[in-house]
Formats: sequence, C-alpha cells, structure tokens
Amino acid sequence: QVQLVESGGGLVQPGGSLRLSCTASGSIGNVIAMGWYRQAPGKDRELVAAITSVGTTNYADAVKGRFTISRDNAKTTVYLQMNSLKPEDTAVYYCNVHARITVVIPREYDFWGQGTQVTVSS
Repeated sequence: QVQLVESGGGLVQPGGSLRLSCTASGSIGNVIAMGWYRQAPGKDRELVAAITSVGTTNYADAVKGRFTISRDNAKTTVYLQMNSLKPEDTAVYYCNVHARITVVIPREYDFWGQGTQVTVSS
C-alpha cells in the first residue's frame, strides 16, 4: 500500500551535482521525519540528511555544506541536492519516511525506497 519511489541517481564526475527525489504514496499516516540514508560497499548504512515535520534538518558531518535536504508543501516528496560531489559519496542512496499511524493504538513505522545508485568517478 505504501510506496516510496526514488529517482535522480546516476554517474557524475567529481565536483558535479545531482538531485535525488523521493515521492511517497498510500496511507502513510502522520509523517514525523523524512530523510536519506546511504550505504557504500563494505560499510554500514548511514544517515545522510533528515528533515522533520516542522522543518528541522540534520546532516552527517561528511556532507555538511555540500548537500541540502528539502521537501514539498504536502510533505509527500523529499529532495536531496548534492553539490561538489566526491568519490567518497559513491553509494546506494535510500529514501526513508518515519511516520505514525493510528488505528486503535498509535504505532510508528519506517518506510523505505528501493534505493538509487550514485557513482562519482572521473
């Protein structure tokens, strides 16, 4: 029912830019936060950037000053603008939505996109 569709990944040279987007559909409930994670070969999945329902942002130290997270007014689409890309940014990037759904009892859920490959290489 709930789906997150990602787009925008690809191959780019060092110093280049990419913009990732993720659109959520279905009964997603009340969104608490939306964000982007990435996983490089041989490394654990790490948080890249996140934005809360009230607009508070958080960035990994490695991307501060280079990446910008944003969302649309409906809070159904989240973007990641990536500038000054480095080879170290090469990874699979995953969209994440953390939401609260109340039927009888409020419960929190994490929804994930399919992942999109970002490769930074000359």
